[in-house]
This record gives sequence, structure tokens and C-alpha cells, in this order.
Amino acid sequence: LLGLPGGNKYGAQGPRKVPVLQTNNGPGLTGLMTIAAHLVRQAKKDQLLGNTAEEKAVVQQWLEYRVTRVNGGSSKEDTRIVLKDLNMHLEDKVYLAGNIFTLADILMYYGLHHIMVDLTVQEKEKYLNVSRWFNHIQHYPGVRQHLSNVVFIKNRLYTNAH
Repeated sequence: LLGLPGGNKYGAQGPRKVPVLQTNNGPGLTGLMTIAAHLVRQAKKDQLLGNTAEEKAVVQQWLEYRVTRVNGGSSKEDTRIVLKDLNMHLEDKVYLAGNIFTLADILMYYGLHHIMVDLTVQEKEKYLNVSRWFNHIQHYPGVRQHLSNVVFIKNRLYTNAH
């Protein structure tokens, strides 16, 4: 998605599998948000971090939410709260930071993919704004990569036509 050349070495350290990036020219970087922001700047795609001070703050807020709530949550109740929070936030927005596609959308997509894959049709309908946003992001060029496509269309077994 960022169009960066190879050469960086990625790994994880510790029991919580904290991401680590070993660059060719300097000390290693630790932490998902730190590494992601570094790679965005390296790719000269700073617009993914927000354009205005407010957008930058909102992007940072959702990146922190991704690490603390999405990565940190493990129970069904944690997942329900995350989906409920996102559903309310996305009620009148196209993207997490409003009307611009940002790093927050990309990393939240990757954080939620395993959850969205397992939702029933009824759960996807309950979190309609999240479903709309997720489906839009998964079709954004270059985002989905190796992840499976999550289906949101309800198959009709019976129609009203006779």
C-alpha cells in the first residue's frame, strides 16, 4: 500500500508479541503505532496521518484505541463494546477521521478482520455502520492484501415474486 522498497526486518518481541522494526540505518523501532507512522513518513504519504491538527489528533486517538481496546480486548464483552463504540462513531462518517482515509482506517481494519470474519449476518446488521465502513475499507486499493474478503450480502432464499 505504501510502495516502500524492501530491506527492513520485522519481528516481534516478548510474551505480548510487540512489533519491532530493524531499519538498515539506525536503532530498531518498537510498537505498532510508532512503526506504522515511521513507514508512512518514509513513504512520503503524510496525508495518511491527517492534514489538519484536528485530523492528526483524531487519527492518533483511533490508533491508540486500536492498541489499547482492540488489541487489548479478549472477551466477547470487550469485542461487543468495541463494535458498539465504532458503530456510534461511524454513524455520520465515511472514515474514522471523518471524510479522509487515514492510517487509523488501515490499522483498525487489520485489527478487526478476525472479528468481522466470525460475525453472523444478524450481528453485521446490528453493527451496520461498522459493516459499511469495513466493507468500504476492504475494497480500498492495496488494503486487503492476503486477508480474506468478508461477505456482507445476505443471500435471499425466498423472494416475494411469484
